[in-house]
Amino acid sequence: MADGSRGSSGLRVRRIALTGGIATGKSYVRARFEALGVPTIDSDVLSRDAVAPGTPGLTAVVNRFGRDVLDGAGALDRRKLGSIVFADPGARQALEAIVHPEVHRATEAWFASLDPARHPFAIADIPLLYEVGREGDFDVVIVAACDPETELRRVMTRDGLSEPEARRRLTAQLPIEEKVRRADYVIHTGGSVADTEAQVTRLWSGLRRR
Repeated sequence: MADGSRGSSGLRVRRIALTGGIATGKSYVRARFEALGVPTIDSDVLSRDAVAPGTPGLTAVVNRFGRDVLDGAGALDRRKLGSIVFADPGARQALEAIVHPEVHRATEAWFASLDPARHPFAIADIPLLYEVGREGDFDVVIVAACDPETELRRVMTRDGLSEPEARRRLTAQLPIEEKVRRADYVIHTGGSVADTEAQVTRLWSGLRRR
């Protein structure tokens, strides 16, 4: 279990991970916690920063995958790269080896920067938490979940993918049922927006009381 970030008072920020499957509503849940005053950080944003133009990360990606994964402006074309890595587990592992260390470093620095007297807990949105074995870095794990067919439909709609493409992306992660089984708390996102918001508010209130 994580040691957390301790201030001079001996207080520490409780480290909470938010995870789930592709298109199970993690971003919405994170935004709701943020609206309630909880500091949050999004690993997807950190991943994009790690391979932004001019970074060593982008250079490493080009060296591994070639310049065909760049767009006309020289930035990473995430759709082109995605079509490669979701079809080839070895390519996906190579990309993760480039991106994940920087995301981990940035996340640790962010937690360390927080004042525990102001923020008793903070949330990192980490889509591949279980896949990369980082659940032990956190005090609490929250999973945002919906049923697999809803998840599949959302991925196809959101990303404009065919069903085979969407299924390849889903099978690259642990099944959502396994993530639910391993979670400390689950936010079910298959219902209405109001229902999801109510679950977040109840959990926020409970975490504040702990």
